[in-house]
Amino acid sequence: MVKRIIVGAHYGLRDWIAQRATAVFMVVFTILFAAAALGLPEMTYETWSGLFGGGLVRFFTFLFFLALFYHAWIGVRDIYMDYVKPVGVRLFLHVVTIFLLVGYAGWAAQILWRL
Repeated sequence: MVKRIIVGAHYGLRDWIAQRATAVFMVVFTILFAAAALGLPEMTYETWSGLFGGGLVRFFTFLFFLALFYHAWIGVRDIYMDYVKPVGVRLFLHVVTIFLLVGYAGWAAQILWRL
């Protein structure tokens, strides 16, 4: 029988790849979004609203935020697991962080789609 280590930040390659993939997506989105924003004729509410008028920009912006929150979750979780030794405190921090990140994702959706 193989014993599995369930404590510590030993999630390995899967999380490493996920964090790098989210980072690449965020960099590409930031460059494309900056080019689109800087390409606007003027920085007014109407032109800014027009940029987000299409569903594709909203969708990719929301994906950016989801990637950001997942990227943050992996990093913060590993920090908690490496440096917060009391299990109860670590569990509390995990739960608070999850609630905050899910709340931020809901807030981003509300802003982008005016729910």
